[in-house]
Amino acid sequence: MGIEEINVDSDIKDWHLSLAYDQWVQLPVTGSRPPARYKHAAEVVDEKLYIAGGSRNGRYLSDIQVLDLRTLAWSKLKLYMDSNPDNLEDSSLLSAFPAISGHSMIKWGRKLLLLGGHSKDPSDYVVVRMVDLETNHYSILKTSGKIPRARGGQSITVSGCRLIMFGGEDASRQLLNDIYILDLETMTWDIVETTQTPPAPRFDHTAAVHAERYLLVFGGCSHLTCFNDLHLLDLQTMEWSQPQIQGDTVNPRAAHASVTLDENWYIVGGGDNKNGASEALVLNMSKLVWSVLTSVKERDPLASEGISLCSTIINGEKFLVAFGGYNGKYNNEVFVLRPKLKDSLRPKIFQSPAAAAAAASVTAAYALTTKTELDFTNTEDSNYEEVQMKNSKEDFTAEINAITEEKKMLESSLTKVREENSKLQGSLNEMNNTHAELSKELISVQGQLASERSRCFKLEAQISELQKMLESLQSIEDEVQVLRNQKSALEQQMELASASQRQGSGGIWQWIAGSTPNS
Repeated sequence: MGIEEINVDSDIKDWHLSLAYDQWVQLPVTGSRPPARYKHAAEVVDEKLYIAGGSRNGRYLSDIQVLDLRTLAWSKLKLYMDSNPDNLEDSSLLSAFPAISGHSMIKWGRKLLLLGGHSKDPSDYVVVRMVDLETNHYSILKTSGKIPRARGGQSITVSGCRLIMFGGEDASRQLLNDIYILDLETMTWDIVETTQTPPAPRFDHTAAVHAERYLLVFGGCSHLTCFNDLHLLDLQTMEWSQPQIQGDTVNPRAAHASVTLDENWYIVGGGDNKNGASEALVLNMSKLVWSVLTSVKERDPLASEGISLCSTIINGEKFLVAFGGYNGKYNNEVFVLRPKLKDSLRPKIFQSPAAAAAAASVTAAYALTTKTELDFTNTEDSNYEEVQMKNSKEDFTAEINAITEEKKMLESSLTKVREENSKLQGSLNEMNNTHAELSKELISVQGQLASERSRCFKLEAQISELQKMLESLQSIEDEVQVLRNQKSALEQQMELASASQRQGSGGIWQWIAGSTPNS
């Protein structure tokens, strides 16, 4: 689906009146646009979008930009440093608003709280920064307790007066999956001990709180892979689980953005380090059913990593607001979407169908009793009983219709599951056949290898014998050489002796005569 643009020929303050449902629209903003960026933080307060920090081309940004969603005009927020250092964790950190990326920003009344993130001058522990939007004062809040070590790419959600932080990546690139809670009334940190299997350590994920009891964690990445799993932490029992999900297939993604509206959790952007996620998703948190809200092209700014997503209410109607991100280039466009609320007859996943039916019956009975008590004052007993029976019949008819519709949806889901199981069984059989063939081939190769090893052993033995024979031959050659030398020396002695005899007069007879004594 393409991106539409708003026609501002009429009053620009009424731009939201012409929006279609479930369709992204690019806002025609005025004023000096903020520098394009990603991995920033964003929040909406009083129909104004606040953008803080982020990074661009490896450089961290330190500005806070403001978009007035009524006039569609950008401006830069000028901050004033807190003059009272008594409430600071470290007054040396307050020289200026930091250049920071991968942080979280939470709306707290008329204040913005910024936590975590990476910067050029990191702290050892998570710093809580505050911007007072009434005075534009910036300060660093002093916290106590078990303060978590510094990190970026974490998720932070609000539950009452508590901030819940999960995971992230610390300065040494170690991935985390711990849970910390900050009490906003006492500004005290505490670490949470959980049970069961937690999510794998990760960063650049998103999280949301449902019904003030359940923390949901989706997606994110490690240093090797991206995730598409959904984990649930019961904040009462502190027990992790990975519930069964229904609906559309969700691709792995990290560095996406999310926001909740009522029971719906909207997720936009992100990617898997190869491609941007083009589908905007919505999870019904009560039913745990995924659906695709809308799709864009892969290179669209809405299919970006490090994008931000907020919600706002204008004239009583809710809108989604997206900004920034990176998808091959850095973006600074603003997009809005007018979500259409969708009713579902599916039972809540957090309670059994029987409990849901019982609750519906109790609610219907209570409503019926209240109505009939009011009618009874102006009707006779017979009319009261008739109205009561009529209302009861209508309620039961509606309940039966709801159960029938639910049965149809469950049967459809069951058919899909069976088809998927059949496909998986076929794949499993094929894998088993492949495994059997590979096992046979492995056994054959192992036999050939054993034969070759035996042959190698024989060759090594023959080589050893030949080496011994060569050593013997060498010894014999040495002895022959010695004999040759002896022979040569003997021959030389014999030649010398022969030559000496020839030089003497009379030859041998003279020698004999000379050797005879005189008579």
